[in-house]
Amino acid sequence: MKLIAGNSNIVLSEHISNYLDVPLTQCNIKRFNDKEIFLEILENIRGQDTFFVQSTSYPANDHLMELLIAIDALRRGSARRITAVMPYFGYARQDRKTGGRTPISAKLVANLITAAGADRVLTLELHAGQIQGFFDIPVDNLSAIPVFKAHIEEKFNGEPLCVVSPDVGGVVRARKLAKRINADLAIIDKRREKAGVSEVMNVIGEVKGKVCILVDDIVDSGGTLCNAAIALEEQGAKEVHSYVVHGVLSGQAVERIESSPLKTMVITDSIQATEEIKNSKSIQQISIATLVGEAAKRIHEERSVSELF
Repeated sequence: MKLIAGNSNIVLSEHISNYLDVPLTQCNIKRFNDKEIFLEILENIRGQDTFFVQSTSYPANDHLMELLIAIDALRRGSARRITAVMPYFGYARQDRKTGGRTPISAKLVANLITAAGADRVLTLELHAGQIQGFFDIPVDNLSAIPVFKAHIEEKFNGEPLCVVSPDVGGVVRARKLAKRINADLAIIDKRREKAGVSEVMNVIGEVKGKVCILVDDIVDSGGTLCNAAIALEEQGAKEVHSYVVHGVLSGQAVERIESSPLKTMVITDSIQATEEIKNSKSIQQISIATLVGEAAKRIHEERSVSELF
């Protein structure tokens, strides 16, 4: 088994390496003066089961291209199997046509990864589950619910809890978490007037006097969660916290979260944290290294991944 780290999230790759007790394979990744990417695997990988860890987070295009070049290098180095380990799958939000002449970029990225030579994909909490069908190779879409469950039970032991979905699209995810921690369920009914701007309209469910936990897969600008927190506070929620799988947190997101009613925001390390995130008192990062590492181990040993959940 060979584990190789891309540049997008070296810290997570090292944690996965420590969990598996498999050293990271030596790899040289550099840029030419015109920013073309050059990659060379410095160890023999012929006949090996290889795992290349790369989140296609900011800068998404650079990290995606680096992933494709790495897959090509592994294929030409005669690796037995190539698994693209993508803790964060970029372009996942473009999973359907939103207008007459718009792309389905998630499908294009799936085609690129397949054409480059990947044999399977290991990812975490795809924005839309149907993206798995965009691939003609096996896809293991892990859930962060077990990681969140353990953290919530330790932090809020004995508190009256209510899991809240910030929109209708996230109800299934929220219901799974609520069932795991034996909590009530509520839904935010919102109207989005334009991209990146959301207006909270109503709270469906009883939240008064409860510790509310907003759960979502991606937080980008933070507007949706902050507006939801305001609505929950107005409905009498005791406290509002949020658990988010992928902390994109672009622009003024961190500042917006710190000035909102959210007591804390917990994100995973699927995307490497910036210094601003690390220094924030409101945002905490928890690791998915054990989850991803165990899934990779089970893939390597040809055992069930679904048993993890």
